[in-house]
Amino acid sequence: MYRPDYLMMTPGPSIVRENVMKRRAEFFGNPDLDEDFFMFYDKLAEKTAKIFGCKKENMIFMSGEGMVGLDSACASLTEPGDRVLVIENGLFGAGFADMVTPYGGIPVTLSFDTKRKIDVEKVKEFLEKDSNFKFATVVHCDTPTGVLNDVKEICKLLKSKGILTVVDTVAAIGGEYFNANEFGADIALGGSQKCFSAPPGITMLSVSDDAWKAIKNRKIKIASFYCNLSYWQNCVEKRLFPYTMPSSDLMGFDVAVDNILEEGIENMIERHHKVAEYCRNGLKKLGLKLYMEDNFSSTVTGFYVPDGFTVKEFIRRLKDDYKIFIGGSYGPYADKILRIGHMGESAKIEYIEKTLLAIKDMLKK
Repeated sequence: MYRPDYLMMTPGPSIVRENVMKRRAEFFGNPDLDEDFFMFYDKLAEKTAKIFGCKKENMIFMSGEGMVGLDSACASLTEPGDRVLVIENGLFGAGFADMVTPYGGIPVTLSFDTKRKIDVEKVKEFLEKDSNFKFATVVHCDTPTGVLNDVKEICKLLKSKGILTVVDTVAAIGGEYFNANEFGADIALGGSQKCFSAPPGITMLSVSDDAWKAIKNRKIKIASFYCNLSYWQNCVEKRLFPYTMPSSDLMGFDVAVDNILEEGIENMIERHHKVAEYCRNGLKKLGLKLYMEDNFSSTVTGFYVPDGFTVKEFIRRLKDDYKIFIGGSYGPYADKILRIGHMGESAKIEYIEKTLLAIKDMLKK
C-alpha cells in the first residue's frame, strides 16, 4: 500500500491541513441536481474572488490540475491565425507556445534571462515595434527555477496596447500579492495544490469582462469541449455545470480557502516572505549556491546540487534517511537544481529549519 511518511517540502503539492482532509471525507451529495450545491459553489466563488482580486461572477472552478486552466485559457482565446505573445524567462513560461499552437495560434516568443525577472522596459521597447497580438501570456512564479515576475506592470503595459493577458499564478497566488482587477489580468489561473494547500485536482480561474467578450465574439468555435470556458459563464444562474463537479474536492477546497481568509491574505503573504528569506539565508550558510540572482519567489527556492551528489541521489538520501522530500527540476535544470517548496501549510519556519538541519547533516556525512 502506498503510504508516504515524509515531511513534504516539494514545490507543490504542499502539506494539506487535517481539517481539509476531514471535510473531503464527508458525504458530498449530488452536485448536478442539488440546489444547495449551486449555492455552495456561488459562495465559494465569492470567497475565492477575495484572494484573486475579482468579482465572484468572474471565478470558475474546473476539475483537473492547474494545467487544465492553462489549456482552457489558450483554447478559449485562440483562433486560427491569432498572434500570441509568449513572454518567458523559464520553462513553464516558454511552454505556453506549445499550448497555443494546437488551436491554430501563432506564438511569438520574447525570452529573458532565467536567473532574473522579466525586464518590463525591454517588453515595452518590443511592443513599440510590434503590438499586433490578440493576447499575451506570462508566468507569475516560474516554478522550475523560482523566479518571480512583476506581472502587475507587465499586464498594465499589455493592456495599454489593447492586448489581453493570461497570467499563470498557480505557484504564486497566496504567497505573493496578486489582484486581477488592479493588475488588469484578463485570465488568471491558480491550482489547489500550491499555496491553497488542498489536494491536487481543482483549477481556479478569474476571467475578466474583456476576456468573456473576446470568448463570446469569436468567429470560429472553440476547438474543445472540456476546455471551453464559454460553457462556464453564468452556470450558477443557469443551474447547469458543463460536467459533474468534483464535489468532495470542492468541499475540501472550501475549507482551505477559509483557512487562508482566517489567517488574512496580507498575513499569509508576509509569512511566506519571512519563511522564504529564512530558507535562502540558511542554504547560503551551508555553502550552497542559489540559482536565482534576483527577484526570488516566496514560494519556492532553487539551489544548485552540491558537489559529490547527483540530483536524484540527493533527493533519495534526504527522503530515505531523514524522511524529508524536496524536489528536483525539469528540462535544462533537471541535472542542476534542487528545489525546496515553502508554500501554504509548508511555509513554516520549523519545517524549513528541520529541512536545513537534515541537509547540513547529510553534507557532513
